[in-house]
Amino acid sequence: MYSLIKRLFFLFDPEKIHHFTFKLIKNTLAVPGVKSLWNKLYVLEDERLERELFGLKFKNPVGLAAGFDKNGELFNELEYTGFGFIEIGTVTPLAQEGNPKKRLFRLIEDEAIINRMGFNNDGLDELVKQLKNRKTNLIIGGNIGKNKVTPNENAVDDYVKCFNALYQYVDYFVVNVSSPNTPNLRQLQDKEPLTALLNTLKDLNASKSIQRPILLKIAPDLTDEQLDDIIEIVDTTKIEGVIATNTTIERSNLKTKNIESFGAGGLSGKPLRNRSTEVVSYLHKKSNGSFPIIGVGGIHSAKDAIEKFEAGASLVQLYTGFIYEGPKLIREINEALLKS
Repeated sequence: MYSLIKRLFFLFDPEKIHHFTFKLIKNTLAVPGVKSLWNKLYVLEDERLERELFGLKFKNPVGLAAGFDKNGELFNELEYTGFGFIEIGTVTPLAQEGNPKKRLFRLIEDEAIINRMGFNNDGLDELVKQLKNRKTNLIIGGNIGKNKVTPNENAVDDYVKCFNALYQYVDYFVVNVSSPNTPNLRQLQDKEPLTALLNTLKDLNASKSIQRPILLKIAPDLTDEQLDDIIEIVDTTKIEGVIATNTTIERSNLKTKNIESFGAGGLSGKPLRNRSTEVVSYLHKKSNGSFPIIGVGGIHSAKDAIEKFEAGASLVQLYTGFIYEGPKLIREINEALLKS
């Protein structure tokens, strides 16, 4: 069924169909009996799937990566697709339109996506409004970033604003300094500014009555030396974990013709699988497993997910694989985990 729906949806502009799909899911689940049906089709509950990390209990280890539900419009409904946790955002203090359209492209031959969205989102105030209507018991993560107009020397202020605004509404935070679509953002991955940013957030967190886990999302394009820096930074700042990885600027070995015509942006999907797994494995081995890693990138099958877990991931996240394979992928991964 999903393959037919996908074939139809792929005839239309990716960004327009994304918004249409949100409305379709909301309206479909509002029909009496559909929630129960989706639960039977997609949701797999078993105590053996539960994971406890940084003080949180996840129903299962398969989550939705940031970027899909940027504005927190669909997290209540997405519970019925079987996810164990959902990450919303990336959110910035002020609403911003992002980069000019067209900025989202399917590479169907490669089962991949290129995006240069540029942190388009409705801003903190609107996201908080959505979170106040939270009905799901799923773990919700808040992925935070800086506005495009905020210079890097003032970036910490934007992350602090996001942290304070979302603190009482999300279960964990993800610091996003690795998107390739905001000018100069990846410079914040350098050792000195990143350490300063994370220390500021950790100090702020310590002042709260309850401490929220703080994770760092990193790019797949980092060198081994830079990954060594990440390991040292995690050890120094005592943040709770790392998400590996964001999208890549790499374009090698793609089947799609005239790839340069798509322009700049981050590549996700199957071509990212190997590099993402390499980063997970490197971080896990070099750190002696001293911190949890959420593996994301190129997971299109249960086998791909198992590969991430074997490399050292404690949890995994889907995005492009969810779009190409549909919600059945979540259940297939969880079923494979029960058999492994």
